[in-house]
This record gives sequence, C-alpha cells and structure tokens, in this order.
Amino acid sequence: MRSFVVEPMQYRRVFLAGDAAHIVPPTGAKGLNLAIADVWRLASALQAYYRSGTTASLDEYSTNGLRRAWRAQRFSYWMTSLLHVAPGASPFDRRRQIADLEYLVGSHAAQTTLAENYAGFPLD
Repeated sequence: MRSFVVEPMQYRRVFLAGDAAHIVPPTGAKGLNLAIADVWRLASALQAYYRSGTTASLDEYSTNGLRRAWRAQRFSYWMTSLLHVAPGASPFDRRRQIADLEYLVGSHAAQTTLAENYAGFPLD
C-alpha cells in the first residue's frame, strides 16, 4: 500500500490538493474525502482573498490541510495493519493483529474511535 504527503502543500501561490498533495491507501476510504476537504478549504480561502483582500486563510491552507492529511494517514495505516497481513509478518505480528481485532470487537471506546475516524473530521 502506498502513502505519501507533500509538506508544505503549497509553494508561494501554487496550492496542491488531493492526490497531488497526499496519497493514502484505500483502506479507510479517505482519499476522496481529503481531496474534497482540500478543495473546499482552498475555495473558501480564495473567496476570502478576492472579497476582502485578506490572505489569512491562504496562509493557513497548508497547515490545516496537513493536519487533516496526517490524521487520515494515521487512520489508514492503522486500518491497513489491522485488516491486512503484511508480507513477512512474524507469528508475533499476527498475534498482535488478532489482539487488536479482539480489542476492537470488545471495547466500546475502541469502536467509538473507529467510528469517529471512519466517518471523518469536520471540514475546518
């Protein structure tokens, strides 16, 4: 599974969004959600700039996008390691994976964390 994040997500006034800025594994279904959030955030920042001349939102675009991208990376990595057997996985790795699955099935807190991350984060 391939993962990638460009830091920062902009160079001067060139802004990266979607797969140009970050690639996450399909586990967790975060790629399109991240792209939509990037475009929404960039459109809002451009709107503010052209309406009032303020660059604050444009200046924060990369920082806010990276915060969201790294959350998605962490979740996708966790889901991938939970649901897929890595090539060359040791018996220890397999047993740890089973323990993680058992914890998820038996813990309301773990299920809540899964639901919050899977459903996504607010756009701001």
